[in-house]
Amino acid sequence: MTIWILNHHALTPQMSGGTRHYDFAKELIRRGHKVVIISSSFHYSKYAEMKEYEEKEYICEYIDGIEWLWLRTPPYRGNGIARVKNMLSYTWKALRIIPALDLPKPDIIIGSSVHLFAVYAAYRLSKRYKTPFIMEVRDLWPQTLIDMGISKWHPFIIMLGILERFLYRKADKIISNLPYAYEYIAAYASPQKFVWISNGVDLKNINYKEKSELTPFVVSYTGAIGVANNLGILVEAADKLKEEKNIIFRIIGDGAQKQKLKEMVKTMRLENITIEDPVAKSQIPDILASSDILYFNLKDSPVFRYGISSNKLFDYMAAGRVIIFSTNATNNPIKEANGGFTIAPDEVDSLVSTIKHIASMTHEQRAKMGKRNREYCEKFYSTKVLVDKLEKVLQEEVDNA
Repeated sequence: MTIWILNHHALTPQMSGGTRHYDFAKELIRRGHKVVIISSSFHYSKYAEMKEYEEKEYICEYIDGIEWLWLRTPPYRGNGIARVKNMLSYTWKALRIIPALDLPKPDIIIGSSVHLFAVYAAYRLSKRYKTPFIMEVRDLWPQTLIDMGISKWHPFIIMLGILERFLYRKADKIISNLPYAYEYIAAYASPQKFVWISNGVDLKNINYKEKSELTPFVVSYTGAIGVANNLGILVEAADKLKEEKNIIFRIIGDGAQKQKLKEMVKTMRLENITIEDPVAKSQIPDILASSDILYFNLKDSPVFRYGISSNKLFDYMAAGRVIIFSTNATNNPIKEANGGFTIAPDEVDSLVSTIKHIASMTHEQRAKMGKRNREYCEKFYSTKVLVDKLEKVLQEEVDNA
């Protein structure tokens, strides 16, 4: 098959962030398929351009066998009108530029949210090329925006709701990485259309490494530093544990709350925690391997009632470390794997006591618990296992077209 994937925010491992479609594409190519990814190179959390366009509107590259089309879109910061312009620019350019290029003709087209305009572009292109159209739902727009506090009567929300229902009707299949998204989608589309394909991890990129007992005890967080991550709790935990000289904290990433965290650390005069710049995804395994505890936190929110599917969480599991899972999400892979401890979100005292408990465990106890995460990931969340499922869905739709 020749597969086109329209994902506004698709990234490579050289950029910090999720690489779902890069990982899936590499595995599909290994199995003999061709994959084209169409994305923008303006980074959604760094608010920075990742490519040099000069005067061009797009760049075509081959990246590890993937034919990658980068579309130049205008910069933005935050979630205001400039971001909407960025979304619409991606959609407009995809519809205008792609048909003029000498790309391999698709057998099937996937349109992936975050935003619905990218999915709409995929639908329009599927009509042009007379191929099946797969809608991938990674964020439930506009419901996620409503859960974040935007009025359901806002004109933009109403418009997104109309577009959402239209796309659900037109999709030949609806894939979501959220395990309980079908409960929401079933109101607008047949349950037979729905397929759950989680995020996961390419296990070849994250090898299990034994942690030395002779190094400091490290609690690490990697990834976005936004409001939803509520990492002020981790800084407060570091403050309460500052007399524990062998325990150190690391926060590695970028986002809107980063400067606030730095100011907290400075005000509290903490020397046991570092707020570090993001690194390429290819460098993450070394950070995870140097850690004893990996911290996964999401602020208490109705957004997570349909579950979570975090690339970061599966990277953590693949590293084979004890994980503190702090969120009210409906699903809990760490509990299923028996690979860590679950605590209520936003409770600093609970976090502190859990860290102290894990630090008091023997090295062998921690290693055994971490290995359960790795084994569970191998069984259910490896890229190979997930692409088995994706390939079957795509092939069935192509065969039935």
